[in-house]
Amino acid sequence: MENYSKQREEIVEIIKELYNHPTAEEIYYLVKQKDPAISRSTVYRNLKFLSDKGVVTQIAVSNSPDRYDYIRERKRHGHVICTKCGKLYDFDYDLDFENVKKNIFKQTGVEILDDGIAIKGICNFCKMKI
Repeated sequence: MENYSKQREEIVEIIKELYNHPTAEEIYYLVKQKDPAISRSTVYRNLKFLSDKGVVTQIAVSNSPDRYDYIRERKRHGHVICTKCGKLYDFDYDLDFENVKKNIFKQTGVEILDDGIAIKGICNFCKMKI
């Protein structure tokens, strides 16, 4: 990773350790436990940098803070987002996404810049509360 910094490394390690797709605030509090001098703006700035560089994925969640996922060397995976509580779940998929992107371009003329899959639904916990 270019422009190495200890703080950035700590942020990446926190996200790598967690599989619950933490928010920036959750990441900030966990990094702050390791480095009490780190500022909130440093964490946010580094999350933007890491997202721009493709080290982490920033996942937009309606009515909830964005969440972050470390890009692991594994099968492609998407996210199911609970529209009630905002919790994210990973799922693996085997899809010829290059073909899907070509078909989308043919139909709409839109060039796909981000090919992540996010599906919305209601988790079992929230369904039990209804």
